[in-house]
Amino acid sequence: MTSYRRTTSSMVMFLLMPLIMFGCSNEPQGAEKIAYLSANDNSSYATTFSDLHLGNILDYHLKLTKADQSWVTIWVEGYIDGEKAEPFRLTELLYGLNPNDELVEGSMGFGIIDRFKDVSFFLYSHGVSTTSKAIDIILKREGVGISGWDYAIGKEKVSLESGETKVLGVYREAKDSMRTYDYQDEEAIHQMIKEDMTVLLLKIKVEKDHP
Repeated sequence: MTSYRRTTSSMVMFLLMPLIMFGCSNEPQGAEKIAYLSANDNSSYATTFSDLHLGNILDYHLKLTKADQSWVTIWVEGYIDGEKAEPFRLTELLYGLNPNDELVEGSMGFGIIDRFKDVSFFLYSHGVSTTSKAIDIILKREGVGISGWDYAIGKEKVSLESGETKVLGVYREAKDSMRTYDYQDEEAIHQMIKEDMTVLLLKIKVEKDHP
């Protein structure tokens, strides 16, 4: 089973890697920030996952205005029955100080590969990605009756200040029902973590110079 999982994960990354290198440009108005983000639920990534029945993906457009001077950290936090998972950061992607360009933009996101009861996930961004990691013991536990994905931001661009942490997306599992929450409200997030069986939070932080 481990060999099959590696083969499936390698195939997914091979299919997605060419897409990581491309993005579209839409210059935001106002004072320039260190980064801009928007949800991209109709992207080539989402289409690939849907067409191949690979699982679920949250895809975003990320624009870095000072890529040569900044570091990007993307990670997924896990919570089980209201408590932090072990490890707390289930996966993490750190990159930065682009030697060639100040302005860099393209796709970034979080994918869960769900094939024949083998579940793994990965992060990706501008030309980089993590290796897929198995998370069978965290997701689809006994008693789970409902699950769902949500973008925590919309298609309209949001800006990031240097050092600011932003919740980008949420994956949730519960027994039989799930409430709707404001994912940018810290108290609402805490309440969701207490009520749901499993919560995964996708977060990002962009900092000038190394953190």
